[in-house]
Amino acid sequence: MTDRPTVLFVCVHNAGRSQMAAGFLRHLAGDRVEVLSAGSQPTDRVNPVAVAAMAEVGIDLAHEAPTLLTESAVREADVVVTMGCGDECPYFPGKRYEDWVLDDPAGQGLEMVRGVRDEIRGRVAALVGELVP
Repeated sequence: MTDRPTVLFVCVHNAGRSQMAAGFLRHLAGDRVEVLSAGSQPTDRVNPVAVAAMAEVGIDLAHEAPTLLTESAVREADVVVTMGCGDECPYFPGKRYEDWVLDDPAGQGLEMVRGVRDEIRGRVAALVGELVP
């Protein structure tokens, strides 16, 4: 791992969980960590309920856009965090992989998405504690 580790968050649509995780990591780690997010089957926009839930905690996802998962993104990452699509993510020896089991916020209301958001925040904070001195 380099002095500035790279973390890739991956979920199916890259519209909810992975975008929220990336937002929290950018917020909590700043420029001490390179942050990537992608989806195995990205949609055309970030889930507006996820955008609203993150806005409640001061993180703006309104201008983010879902991105297709590529092998190069996985190769670039030191840590790959999957959220419901682990079997679709390429595997490269020497990478740290984590699979975070989280409810999918797609089609859910704000109250449910808040719970997912808060769980993601806790996991990202723990990850920051492991990666950033």
